[in-house]
Amino acid sequence: MAAEYSANALQTVAANAPVIFTESPVPCRTGLVFHRDESGIFRLANNAGGSSCGCGCGCRRVYETLYNVTFHGNIAISEGGTVEPIQLTISIDGEADPSSTMIVTPAAVGDFANIGAEIIVAVPSLCGCESISVRNTSTQAVDVQNANLTVDYVGIRRVF
Repeated sequence: MAAEYSANALQTVAANAPVIFTESPVPCRTGLVFHRDESGIFRLANNAGGSSCGCGCGCRRVYETLYNVTFHGNIAISEGGTVEPIQLTISIDGEADPSSTMIVTPAAVGDFANIGAEIIVAVPSLCGCESISVRNTSTQAVDVQNANLTVDYVGIRRVF
C-alpha cells in the first residue's frame, strides 16, 4: 500500500502551522491512511490488533504497524521576512520529530530551496492511530510550493 498527497500551488505557512495538502493523486484505498483534502493532518491506522499472551496474567501483546513517511517540497522565506534559517519538520501527534527537521538558509527572501525528509512512524495497537503533519517549525512564516507527502505501509512488528 502506498499513498501520495500533494500541494503544488504556492502557500504561505505561518510559524507552528502545518503545510496544507490539497490533492490526493494516489489516495489510500485500504483504510489505513485518512486525509481530507485542504487539511494538513493525516491519521495513520494500526491494523495489527493485539491479543493476550495466553498465560492468564491479563497482559496484552502489543504490535506496531509501521509506515515510511517521506516529504519533499520547495521552501522560501515569505515576503517581508528576515533572512535566517527556516525549517519544516514532520510531526507525530503534534510533536516535531527532530530527526526529520529540514533546515535551509536561503540567500534572500523569495529564494526557494528543495528540502526532504523520511522517517518511520510506528502506530501501536494500544492507541489505534497516530496523526502526522509537516509543520513550519521556523520562527517566521515560510512559503511552500510543490509539497509532496508519501506514506508507504512497511508491515507489523511485535513489541512485547
